[in-house]
Amino acid sequence: MDKAGKQQIWGSLGLLTATLLWGFSFVVVKDSTESIPVLYLLALRYLIASVGMAVFLLCRRSLPAGIPLPVIKQGMVLGVLLFVSQFFQTLGCKYTTAGKNAFITTIYVILVPFLYWWIEKRRPDRKCVAAAFIAILGIGLLSIRGDLTVQTGDFLTVICGAGLALHIIFVDKYTRKTDPVVLTALQFFFANLISWLCILAGQIPFPMQVFEPGMAGKMLYLGIFSTMAGFLLQIVCQKRINPNVASVLLTTEAVFGMLFSVLLLHERFTARMFAGCVCMLAAVLISELKAQ
Repeated sequence: MDKAGKQQIWGSLGLLTATLLWGFSFVVVKDSTESIPVLYLLALRYLIASVGMAVFLLCRRSLPAGIPLPVIKQGMVLGVLLFVSQFFQTLGCKYTTAGKNAFITTIYVILVPFLYWWIEKRRPDRKCVAAAFIAILGIGLLSIRGDLTVQTGDFLTVICGAGLALHIIFVDKYTRKTDPVVLTALQFFFANLISWLCILAGQIPFPMQVFEPGMAGKMLYLGIFSTMAGFLLQIVCQKRINPNVASVLLTTEAVFGMLFSVLLLHERFTARMFAGCVCMLAAVLISELKAQ
């Protein structure tokens, strides 16, 4: 096997590991939002991740003496997209089930080709359009209730998916010339900065519950494993494989999220939800065939 083939394999394995970490995080986030404000969940996980990345860079002996302004701007863009996406995802998880939150998030797979059309003038083919319609059907089955209303948490999660689609596209664009590890550290720094600024603006009191052993463990998991390790794996491994393939592999996050939510949170999984998940996975499969 040539070098490119090995990079594809290691890149795919790295992304799957990231999705496993993120899948479990849906359970942690859902449980944590009962007692910790959403902005503090984000601020603390980004703070822990930022400190972890600084230590990682020091150990790697690659902490840059000076970062060019264009790279700082790239990190700022990624930080804003990451914050906005995870804000709506976390807020959405508060008002819906962790399993539905995980699956609806995968809408970003379908949106990536359409956003590439808008940004880089790459027109999506018929398979992309078909996948989009199937995904909409899946989201409808997952979200629309008997009175034809959409649950607030599900709508917020769709916004998250749009933000993540943009994040994937800009990660692919920026990592062509910029060190992905430096970009990861910068995006955490800016996402952390935005979180604390929002907290100060809203004058949200600090939740002392974060110092309780159980909650502290959850914050460490979200900061070190779900945020630092997960996004580091994503931004490094995504550089080695096609962005459409990467977006498809990343959707296994939904499978892990649904699995953990049913097993650990004992969430109800109805036949209608199953049909919605099948539609979402069918849309992903169409995208995967396109990517190959």
